[in-house]
Parts: sequence; structure tokens; C-alpha cells
Amino acid sequence: MKSRGKSSSRKATWLAFGLVVLSAAVRSAETPSAPDAATSGVAPVELSSTASTTQSTADASNVAFEGNAEAARAYKQAMTTLATLTAHPAAHTFDPSLASGNTNSNSFISSLLPSIQGKGPISTVLRAAVKIHQYTFRRLSGGLVKEGMGANARRKEEEQRIKAIKVLDLLEHSAELGNMDAIYTLAHVYLFPPTRHFASDPSSAYKGFLYHAQQTGNATSQALIGFFHSSGYRNVVPVNQAKAQLYYTFAANGGHRGAQMALGYRYWSGIGTQESCERASMWYEAAAEQGKPIAVSLAAASGPPGGRLLPQTPTRLSDLVGGVFGPGASVASTGVNAGKPAIKAGMAREAGETWEDVLEYYLFNADRGEIDFAYRLGKIFYQGSIYGSPGGIASGSEGVGAIPRNYAIARHYFLNIARQIWPRDPSNPLQHNSKSTHEEHVPVGYAAASAGYLGRMYLRGEGVKADPAIAKMWFERGSEHGDRECYNGLGIIYRDALIPGSKPDLGKALTFFGGAAEQGLAEAFVNLGKHHYGRGDLAQATKYFEAAVRDGSPLEAYYYLGQIASSQAQTPGILPHIASSSCTMAVSFYKLVSERGGWEDDLLREAEIAWMSPSEQSKEVAVLKWWIAAERGSEIAQNNLAYILDQDKSVLRLTRFSPMTPSNDTARLALTQWTRAANQRNVDALVKVGDYYYHGLGVPQEHESTRLEKAALYYRSAADTQMSALAMWNLGWMYENGVGVPQDFHLAKRHYDLALETNLEAYLPVILSLGKLYLRSMWHTLMGGKGGLSIWSSEDELSGASATTTPDDQVDGKLPETPPQIEDKPEYEEDDGPWYLGKAKEDFYKRRSGQKSDLPPKGDEDPIQWARERRNAEQERDSDFGPEDYFEGALRGGIREENHFNDLRETFLLVFLCLLISVLLYVRTRIVDRMRRDQNENQQEEQRPADLGVFPPPGDPARNDWMIFR
Repeated sequence: MKSRGKSSSRKATWLAFGLVVLSAAVRSAETPSAPDAATSGVAPVELSSTASTTQSTADASNVAFEGNAEAARAYKQAMTTLATLTAHPAAHTFDPSLASGNTNSNSFISSLLPSIQGKGPISTVLRAAVKIHQYTFRRLSGGLVKEGMGANARRKEEEQRIKAIKVLDLLEHSAELGNMDAIYTLAHVYLFPPTRHFASDPSSAYKGFLYHAQQTGNATSQALIGFFHSSGYRNVVPVNQAKAQLYYTFAANGGHRGAQMALGYRYWSGIGTQESCERASMWYEAAAEQGKPIAVSLAAASGPPGGRLLPQTPTRLSDLVGGVFGPGASVASTGVNAGKPAIKAGMAREAGETWEDVLEYYLFNADRGEIDFAYRLGKIFYQGSIYGSPGGIASGSEGVGAIPRNYAIARHYFLNIARQIWPRDPSNPLQHNSKSTHEEHVPVGYAAASAGYLGRMYLRGEGVKADPAIAKMWFERGSEHGDRECYNGLGIIYRDALIPGSKPDLGKALTFFGGAAEQGLAEAFVNLGKHHYGRGDLAQATKYFEAAVRDGSPLEAYYYLGQIASSQAQTPGILPHIASSSCTMAVSFYKLVSERGGWEDDLLREAEIAWMSPSEQSKEVAVLKWWIAAERGSEIAQNNLAYILDQDKSVLRLTRFSPMTPSNDTARLALTQWTRAANQRNVDALVKVGDYYYHGLGVPQEHESTRLEKAALYYRSAADTQMSALAMWNLGWMYENGVGVPQDFHLAKRHYDLALETNLEAYLPVILSLGKLYLRSMWHTLMGGKGGLSIWSSEDELSGASATTTPDDQVDGKLPETPPQIEDKPEYEEDDGPWYLGKAKEDFYKRRSGQKSDLPPKGDEDPIQWARERRNAEQERDSDFGPEDYFEGALRGGIREENHFNDLRETFLLVFLCLLISVLLYVRTRIVDRMRRDQNENQQEEQRPADLGVFPPPGDPARNDWMIFR
């Protein structure tokens, strides 16, 4: 061991000596030798000076070169190490084993064994065993990770912590050497920590972005500096809207889309500058130009045919709990808004349903051969979400139901459905026979819709190699049965001449686009509108684009409508009010396009993923990204930020039992975001602003009467939308009590009635408030007051009686002599829906096969609700006598003759009877107790012994010594 140590030390010494000699030789070779003085004729002193100057310049350049190389090396190594660290987890992950599809082989042995997807007790036991195994395995594996395998977890955690230290050290080293990319990345890591192993340091991030912007003029750094000055984030710098406007302007001129959106919103809302619709339209148009999908031809080269895949829609956090004020009380969850995907997803989660359970139920039924389940499952995996957006495939999907997108699984199910109609494909797709088999009980509608998805996948290269010929084959197969997506796909192929060797055929393209548009496909209307827009026919183009918006087009139609409105606003000689309205429309359209078309910088989606992480640091990152998006004008981000910072959530906020102490600084920030969201037509946010003024949260110091008057104004603004029953009830209460408004019992009753008319779920609070209002009005009248309510008649009835007319033939109580005419039923039933190419053939096949419905679902269908109804229907069908609970069966499919008011009256009657019975039982119990107590006292008096003198009492042994005469 000693000899080995000596030899290694000698080798190290000789190696070091060799490196020193080599560096000296290189240095001597690079240094120019001094020429001979006799031959040169130059003084030696000047030679020495020139040589030293040359040597110092070379040394400086070598040092700079070595420094740049070292900085680049350190930066590259830091980025490589950073890439190995895990960032935020993906959203809505589920068990990959559920998405494996049906891969069971049809071997002889497997045919003898019972299928796990089949029916019967054996299959049920097998499925239960598999579920128990999966559940037990997950529990055990989770316990092992937390307890038994703690050493591995700690070792992995330590490795990640060391890697994070390494990344910071390398970035700081590279930044000290002047690498600008390292300076920017280091500041970005300080502001947005990629993992929990990095500490957040906004102050250092601001300094890094500021230095980077000063040295390079980078637009992203300038935009982030503008955010610091506009928001005062973490008190790094004080709020300075002038500096924010300056930095945003620099960044916007540098092409930063977020800064362009922020400038457009600031000019539109007058934040830090004067309001200017023209400037807002200019900056929003610049941002929309970067967000629009220019992708309808190969020459555009900005995406596949049909346009880039749209980002999924963002989600309001408040919608997941039924709205800002909860389900029923919020505008977000009442009326037509109750069918929004976020509201339905929140209700599903509240009921304990997860996306894993939904997918498992769909997979179970699809693998059993259920065509409707298979089609919906393929659609879910294609769009990457449980919920699809209305308007067709191109309209995208909802982010609230996001799952991992899997084109292979989607193609598997679509192909299984289509093979029931088209069993095989020809060798040449362009020479296929589009005639399909027309057997009975064949899913023609689902097969045609599946052909549309398959054609789209081959056209765009989604999960398969792009092949326009195969795409055309599938589109032609589906178009034979009138599928609208197939019509639109064929229109794109003919318009852009996607088949090699073909030429554009605009006539056929318009014909197919028209066939798809007749069935209400938004993308087809967009294609027709773009055709007329290119020809200069703006009037016809506007009609098609507006139709596309009505049918669910989420992006491209808005962009072209913004272009048309902007050009109209800039027309010379146009009337001022028309120019103003056109500019307003252009800003609205451009704003929507710029916010939805954020492929490279989707802050809202990133914030949602970070918010779902369990770590507190990730939630802080989510709040920061929502804040940045809110400064850019996103109403959803403003709503989410205000909802998180809301200081008016607890019912006990004004009592000593309040779970939180409201912070005025936080309340001021929340009020700012509520106000900005309210200015973008968020009615619940408008009511919230009124609540903040009513409770004095985050508002300026002013007299209480002035503050309450402002609260009443906000409530009145929300009530004027005819959507918020809560705002109407608040106004009724304020009129009843004379708070912020003059006391007026009639207006109070009117607003209470309007609240009930707007939302029937407000029945209980409105009835109680009306009862209290009438009692208070009676007391007011008895005390000599004026303006009380009339008890015997309703003002609404009196006003309605004068407006109601009675027919002359019913004045005397007589019925009309003319008997009612019975209309003759036609031989066929008229279809109220739009007619389209192929509908007659589709109806014929449907009538011949005796199918009730073979049409695929529309885009706005709720897959979870549909699955519930199917499950309930199967339970009723499998039972011999229908549903086990006849009351439950009546609620499912029967007709409830009594309306909502009768149900509530019965409920109140039952509650009253229960209370009455409880009181009677209590009184009876007290009476029985009193009677028993009196009876016990009487018995005790009777059993009390008499005064026997010296004679022993009963039970005394001495009594035996006495002789008793009877």
C-alpha cells in the first residue's frame, strides 16, 4: 500500500511538472522574438516597449477568449443539469394501464376462459379481484415509498438538492464571466423556481433582468421589469405606472407578445395613461398577429392543414366550487351558465368522481363492444380532455377535463368502429370503393364520424405518418353518410391541392364547405368566410364569420372580424360614433385572439398545473403567473388572483370567531383585481366589489355613508344585468333598512321579487325576507309611518290586472261555440333540424334498421352525465321489475306533475310538522316526568313508618322479643 501511494504521488508530481513545462513552451512560442538591433536600425528601448505592448494585448485577448469559453461551458453544463431535474407534475395524470386498450388475443385457451370484460358472476368476481389488487398494490407501494424505502427517497432528494446547488453555482459562475444568457436564466430561476430545491428571490431576479435589459435590450427582460413596476411584486420596487408604461413600450416594440397585450389593456382601461381605443387596437392587433393560426395551405408553413391545435381553455378556480358565492348564489352557476364544463366538473369532483373512474368506466364498456362508449373514448383521447368545446374538432377542448392526449388509443377505437362498415382498405387509397355494407343494426353514424377523425389524423399527421391520399379515402367514406367533418376535410384537400399531382379545385372545395356549413360546423363557416374575405366581399365574409362565432369558433373567426372592424374604423370620412363602435369591436376581437392563441407562452395553463402541485412554492409560482397574466388583461387570471386573495370569504369575518384577520393590503390588491374583472363583464366580481365597499375592505378612508352609497351603486349595476339574484337581494335589504339608499319598502319588495324571478333557488331567503319585510312594514304603519306595504293586495297583481284583457266570448262564463279543430297528421314527420347532403340516405338507413339514434354526440355533450344516465338505464333494464326504488325511477324518467313551488311548500310543511311533533313530545315528556315525580313522593309518604314509641320498627331483630296480639 505504501509503495503504491509513493508511485501515485510521483506520477502526480511528474504530471504537474510536465504541464508547467508545456505551458512555458507554448507561452514562449506565442511571444514574438526581438529582432536584432543592428539589422533593424531601431533603438532597443522602442523594441522593448513594442514587444511588451504586443504581449499584453495578446494576453488580454487570450484571457477574454478563455473567459468566454469558460462562461459558455459553465452555462451549457448548468442547462444540461437543469434539464435533468423534474419540473411541475403534469395535470390530471391517471394510471397508464387503463389506456392500454383491448389487446386480448383470440386464442383457443382464452376462448375457454371467462372474459374479464364479459357478463356474469365469474367476470364480476375477476373484475373485483383486479380492482382489489390494484388498490392494495397502490397502498402498499405508497407505504413502502414513505416508510420502507425511505433511504432511496432521501438519497434521491439529496441528489436533486445537490443538482440544484450545482445549477445555481454554474449559472452564477457563468454570469460573473459576463454570459448574458446565464444572467437571464439565473434571474428567471430566481423568479420562477423550477423545483422546490430552488429558493425564490424576486429582488435578485429584478436586478438580473434590469442588468440584462440594460446590456442587451431584451424584450422579455423589459416586460418583466415593467411587471415589477406595475404591480409592486413583493415590494421589490414601489408601484410606478409611468416606469411600467415605459418598459412595456420598449418590450412591445421589441416584439414581445405579452407586453403588447399589456399595453393594449392599459390603453383600453386607462391604467397609467389616457384611454385610447386606437392605440389599444393597434397593440392588440400586433399581439393577435402572433397568435392567429395561419395554416390552411402548405405555403403558409405555420402548421398542419386545418391550422395548429388550439391550446386548451383556461379555468376559473371559482367555477370549480360553483362560483364566487357558491352554487346557486353565483351567476357563474345559474341559468345557462350551469352547463359550463368547469361547473359540471366541479360538481363531479364534489360527488367523488375522478377522471380515472370515468376513463375506467368508458374503457370497460368500450372493450365490451359498446360502440357509443368506444366513440366517446376515442374522442376523449384525441382531444386530450373529458370535455370538448362546441363547434367541432377544430374548436379544441376544455382544460378543466384535461388528460394525457393519446392519438394511438384514439385511432384504435375509431378504427374498430369504422371496420364494421369498411372491413378492409385497398392497396391504392385513391381508387377505393366508397360503397359500404348496409346491414341491419350497423353503426353508420358512429362509423362516419370515426372516419372523419381518422381522415383528420392522416391529413395532419397526428399519431400516424401524414398521407393526404388515405385522408381523402376516409373523408370520402364518411361523406357518403353525410358527416360534416368529412365534408370540411374534403374541402381543404381540394382547395389546397394536397394530393400530389393535383390542382386546386375551388368549386368542389366550396361545395364541400357548404355541405359542412349547412350542418353547423364552425370551421366550414370560417373557410367560406376566408374565401369571400380574400375576394374583398367583406359583407358576405362577415356573415360567415359571425355564423362561425355563433356555432362555436373560438379563434380564427374573431381574428378576421377584428380585421374587418379595424379597417372600418380607419375608413376616412366615417361618422365618429360608427368609428368608435367599430374600434371597440376590433379591440374585443383582437383581445380574445391574443389571449387564446398563446402556444409558446401559455401562462394560464402553467399556473393551473403549478396550483395543483402540493408544494406551497408551486402555489406561489401559480399566483405569480396569474398576476402577470392579469396585468396583461386576462379576466380569468384576474378572477383567479382575486379569488385566492379574497378577504371576504368567511361568514364569521365580523365576529370574534373569525378564522382569519383581513389584511388591508391584501384586500386592496384583491379589490383591484375584482374591479378589473368586473369591468370585463364578470357579474359576480361586480357584486364582490360592492361587498368590499359595504364591509370597508381595501377601500380608501372615507365617510361611511359615502362608502355605503358606492356599495349600493355596484349592487345596482350588477342587478341591472338581470342575472344576479344576489345583487337584487342585497339591494332589497338596503332599501328595507335604508342603508346607502333611502328607506323604501316598495322598492325593497320589488327587488326581493326580482331576485326570486331571476333565480328560483333563492326561494327560501326571499320568502323569509318578505315575511320580515311585511312585519316591519306593519309596525311602521302602526307607529304612524307612511309608505307601508298593502297586506290585502299585491302591487304586481293590481298592475297586471289592468293589462290583462278577457275575451268577449268568456265574459259571461260561456265557452266558445266553435269546437277545436283536430289537425291531420302528415304521413311523415317533419324534421326541425337543418337539412344537409346525405341526410335523406341516413334517415332511410336509420328507419330500415329500426335504430332510435345512431348519430354521434355533439361537442357540447357532458360525457360524465351521459355515462350516469347510461348506467342508470342499464340498472333499470337489468332488473326484472324496473328500478328497485320506484320513487327513484320516477325521478329519473317519470314526469313530476308538481312544480318547484309545491315541492318547497311541502318541504316547509313537513319541517313545521316535525317541529310541532318535537314540541308536543317535549311537553308530553315533561308532563309524564312531573306525574312520575308526584307519584314517587306519594309512595314515599305512604311507606314512611308511624311513631311506634319504644316498640321496634319492622325488620328489627328485637321485634321478635315482643308479643304481638292480633
